[in-house]
Amino acid sequence: MEKRKVLLIDDEENILKIIKKFLEDNSFIVSTAKTKEEALELLQRQNFDIVLSDYRLPDGTGMEILEFYRSREPVKPFIMITAYGSIDGAVEAMRKGASHYIAKPIDFDDLLKILDFYSQKQKDFEETHEFCGIIGKSKKIQQLFKDISIVSQSEATVLIEGECGTGKELVAKAIHNLSKRKDNPFVGINCSAIPLELFENELFGHEKGSFTGASSREIGKIELAGEGTLFLDEVGELQPLPQAKLLRVLQEREFYRLGGTKTIPVKCRIIAATNRDLEEMVEKGEFREDLFYRINVINLKIPPLRERKEDIPLLVEHFLQKFNKINYKNIIGVDDSVMEIFMDYDWPGNVRELENAIERAVVMCQHDIIKEEHLPPRILKKKSKESKNDIPLTDTNLLEIEKKVILKVLEETNWNQTKAAEKLGISRKQLRTKMKNLGLLKQ
Repeated sequence: MEKRKVLLIDDEENILKIIKKFLEDNSFIVSTAKTKEEALELLQRQNFDIVLSDYRLPDGTGMEILEFYRSREPVKPFIMITAYGSIDGAVEAMRKGASHYIAKPIDFDDLLKILDFYSQKQKDFEETHEFCGIIGKSKKIQQLFKDISIVSQSEATVLIEGECGTGKELVAKAIHNLSKRKDNPFVGINCSAIPLELFENELFGHEKGSFTGASSREIGKIELAGEGTLFLDEVGELQPLPQAKLLRVLQEREFYRLGGTKTIPVKCRIIAATNRDLEEMVEKGEFREDLFYRINVINLKIPPLRERKEDIPLLVEHFLQKFNKINYKNIIGVDDSVMEIFMDYDWPGNVRELENAIERAVVMCQHDIIKEEHLPPRILKKKSKESKNDIPLTDTNLLEIEKKVILKVLEETNWNQTKAAEKLGISRKQLRTKMKNLGLLKQ
């Protein structure tokens, strides 16, 4: 493994020297800081693989450094050094996003094991670009990883927005698993699948004898979640009455079982998700405005796959490994033409559609490479349509195509050359040259 860069922060000169030498003797590259200000300055200027910080510093705390670091680096290891017996500080550090803590006096064998473990874990992440089961290296998905890390440390209600198949439940589970609630249940409800008359029973449960057939008490999903997380999937599908019931729960933080007389406190965190535009629904009167603001305290948007196509090769590799294992196969990759089709396709079903396409291809493939014939017909159908519409690319045709594109953009911008050039991704001077050559310059 290549040498990892460590930032070591401690205000005691002797401890700093001893730990620095020990780490350097064990193949780490070490930079040091004695104060919070020095540490923050280094973190702004340099990239580190691991941060190792004392809790107490002359001008602040390691906690402040942790919060700054987590706002920039959601997954890189941060290890807090705490005074022996200072368990409260250690627990708080873990809640704020520390990867680990180690007590003074430091056991160097333990320190090395911890650093080696997190170095390997970080290396695995860099190679697979996997974060809590979510795959991606694109800017949009990396920003989502950061947002998840920050949001998971709060108690706020979260609304996750994204098209079908983008992985809204994966994001909700990531928030739960990174939070202090991770040892408690994660309970999901698909709001679009519950009949109107059963919604209250599903959410609140009922007492024995509360209605015909209620032969025993039944616990609802809110109680099942306990101090964990309740995930309301497709919340935009709720009818007006369930919306009102849910609003009351969020406002009062308590509820009654059906047929019950005793209030039960809501202890779980609520995470909601939707593939619909709730703001538009509010404007149309289809979704309660007060409920919208209750669930939309923190908003996370998951980008569709067509907006992060650089993640497709990573996802293909991930799903190949998954379905090879399930189907006892050893397919090593996809043909270049298949990858071209994947990169050109718009993926209306997003990551779920890609996963299904790979599963089908793995099942159908009898060789070690997936070819076009193994793909679902709907994906090949699009390629077939595009082939029929192909135009022979002679020089004349290329000029005609370029002329049509430029003319269309000019008309869209009311012949504003600066705006048209910006839209085409070229300079105004380049645009004018092309217009002159194509006979589009007005005399």
